[in-house]
Amino acid sequence: MTDQDFNNCVDNYSDGVYRFIVKNIGHEADAQDIVQTAFEKLWINRLKVEPEKVKSYLFTVAYNQMIDHIRKDKKDITTDNFEEVNKQTSYQSSSELKQILLRAINELNPTQKSLVLLKDYEGYSYQEIGEIMGLSESQVKVYLHRARLILKGKLIHLEKMSA
Repeated sequence: MTDQDFNNCVDNYSDGVYRFIVKNIGHEADAQDIVQTAFEKLWINRLKVEPEKVKSYLFTVAYNQMIDHIRKDKKDITTDNFEEVNKQTSYQSSSELKQILLRAINELNPTQKSLVLLKDYEGYSYQEIGEIMGLSESQVKVYLHRARLILKGKLIHLEKMSA
């Protein structure tokens, strides 16, 4: 990987990696640190990473860094922190449906939240998600299906509460 290839990777993938991490942990500065660390590791391993695997590599490294960060700080990312992002997002978009959806996603466990965000928000394939999260493709499908069922139930419950 040349310097120019690396710069292209930064241009092409940094926003997506950042969005994924900040949606999961809800803290912008920590998300920026995680993204920077992921690109630093890409630079260190630039000769070992195949060009077609760069995106998956970045998301995998960032995901693992995020998990380490969560464990280190012992944060409960499924409640308070995501609500701060939820409030900021809901003020920008007055859509009540979006607010209800964010509240429901907020209540998923970290694995479920990551699966939903990677598939439905970032648009990754099952195989890519499996590589990022260290799961088989069939595990991704099963876990994502279960997460969506839980999300559906939460959406129905939250919609009734807000009505």
